[in-house]
Amino acid sequence: MGHHMGIDLGTSACKAVVVAQDGRVLGSGSAGYPMAQPRPTWAEQDPREWWRAAAQAVGAALKEAACGGDDVTAVGLTGQMHGAVLLDEGDTVVRPAILWCDQRSAAESEAFEARIGRERCLALIANPMLPNFTATKLLWLRRHEPAHLSRIRHVLLPKDYIRLRLTGVRAAEVSDASGTGAFDVANRRWSSEMCDLLEVPSQWWSPVSESPQVTARVSAEGAAATGLAPGTPVVGGAGDQAAAAVGNGIVAPGMVSVTIGTSGVVFAATDGVVRDPLGRLHTFCHAVPGNWHVMGVTQAAGGSLQWWRNAFAQPEQAVADATGEDVYDILCREAALVPPGSEGLIFLPYLMGERTPHTDPAARGVLFGLTPRHGRGHVARAILEGVGQSLRDGIDLIADLGCPVREVRLTGGGARSALWRQIQADIFARPLRTMRGAEGPALGAAILAAAGTGAYASVSEACAAMVHVGPETRPQADGIAAGIEQGEVYRALYPALRPVFAQARRAHPE
Repeated sequence: MGHHMGIDLGTSACKAVVVAQDGRVLGSGSAGYPMAQPRPTWAEQDPREWWRAAAQAVGAALKEAACGGDDVTAVGLTGQMHGAVLLDEGDTVVRPAILWCDQRSAAESEAFEARIGRERCLALIANPMLPNFTATKLLWLRRHEPAHLSRIRHVLLPKDYIRLRLTGVRAAEVSDASGTGAFDVANRRWSSEMCDLLEVPSQWWSPVSESPQVTARVSAEGAAATGLAPGTPVVGGAGDQAAAAVGNGIVAPGMVSVTIGTSGVVFAATDGVVRDPLGRLHTFCHAVPGNWHVMGVTQAAGGSLQWWRNAFAQPEQAVADATGEDVYDILCREAALVPPGSEGLIFLPYLMGERTPHTDPAARGVLFGLTPRHGRGHVARAILEGVGQSLRDGIDLIADLGCPVREVRLTGGGARSALWRQIQADIFARPLRTMRGAEGPALGAAILAAAGTGAYASVSEACAAMVHVGPETRPQADGIAAGIEQGEVYRALYPALRPVFAQARRAHPE
């Protein structure tokens, strides 16, 4: 039988993997691209750089797998969610894509929800209208860049721009569309009523499919750029979190995944639409047809540690450059010398505002409790623990909504660090399982390709054959106790600081 390919368009790089029928990764490749931040909480990228990186990544994966494009039976796509890729009538990019973590549309988001009411938003799209969502970026463009808005004829999500360049076809799928703010999640279709309220033409959005459904085939131009064979089927794919969940086997109620990449995500599969009446969790369509999921998001999870590395870890980076060691391993080694609880130092990971549980774009990062005793290792550990506490908020909310939490699986960068795994197990007070391999969303996209082209009868059957669970990390008593004590102060800080965050935002508007 042939192999399957997954292409994952991340925030900093595109990754492609060639996967065998049993889930073994035969080859992988990646290529990066920059992110521009013209203002403190803005984030943009050039979609054309994504395509360049995707073509390079696919070629590298084929080369490492020692196979040709003819050996790939089908392709699945995944990638960062919520981004607004704006195209004119000739499919030319109008302006840089505004990304998922961008907070510039906070005022437009708040004004829109105030006008129609949160209850109506929840009824129409199963979620509040957040500044991260694609639709609010269009509201911002109407106010601030009307000349660009007037040129728009198509709005694509990031991975779907790769589909367009690979196949010549504009298409979307339900899991990624769920995060646009214009999608009827309960009925798995675009919401004409929400489009009318947004004053956004419904024809701007692409036809939508289920995630394993074949949507297009590789074109001659796409084949020439990537090395894939013309005519290779390309399935709908999924947003990165739904694809990561498939890659972790999170396809049935009771299974929960925790993923730490640039953002952090707590994800629980459901067999029905579960809405948080306060809008603290997202309710989206799952990549498994006929299923949904709830999801909590920490805006800056791995992004917080990356900030510390970039801004203050020059000594550690110098050691890494001299020895070839990963700088994050050095930071975690320093953090491991500090006891659980960081001797009272607490970090709020709100560098890019926050989604779960506060839905507050004005929130900001905080180091609380600094004393002369605290050093570099304390700060590094406090960041790891602060992200863990934020993710714990998501797990608790999922349980509060009546969703069972019987098994938690870790993936992403946070799963590769033994220290961060232990910190999460202690703060969650639950045993955690890691996955064999670290392909995450790319593997999930390949599994969707396998399920959608007949290699397996369903996504669940494909996961049973292709997903392999790794070792367990069990919580430790001293870590649990420290996490509880730290958590009490952690959860008292945001309510106390919320009016200060709002005051600071008024003083320094975006």
